[in-house]
Amino acid sequence: MSGMWSKPTSPPPASLSSPLGSEFPSDSPRQRNAGRRVAQIVKLKPEFVTKYKEVHAAVWPEVLQQIKVCNIRDYSIFHDAESGILFATFKYVGYDYAGDMERMRENPKVREWWAMTDGFQESLVPGAKNSESGDPAWWKEIEEVFYLP
Repeated sequence: MSGMWSKPTSPPPASLSSPLGSEFPSDSPRQRNAGRRVAQIVKLKPEFVTKYKEVHAAVWPEVLQQIKVCNIRDYSIFHDAESGILFATFKYVGYDYAGDMERMRENPKVREWWAMTDGFQESLVPGAKNSESGDPAWWKEIEEVFYLP
């Protein structure tokens, strides 16, 4: 849950970038889009594995609520104990990714959560300072090369 809310490294498809893209005639009701799948990685410091799992077993309700408000769904974080890599995946189902990620950053409880969890991690993005700054992103977005729905 920490620091993933950054600007996308590649522009979203046209259907995700405009609130009422060409697929929505002006007289039709707006429908939720199918979603943009996102995957990201960061390294978990070995001395914080237990603490990281502990805090994620009881994520703060304000953080969970903000994630939902910002159109994030189907969100998971996996840990590879050998490499220390945390792998996160989620689906963005809104229409303004950059705007929703900015709203995420504006929440004081989310920033507090990020400050705590960033200390457990090492970013794989050169020049990344923390999750709150968002530029460059703390979590490294990775390319999807295969998907079977």
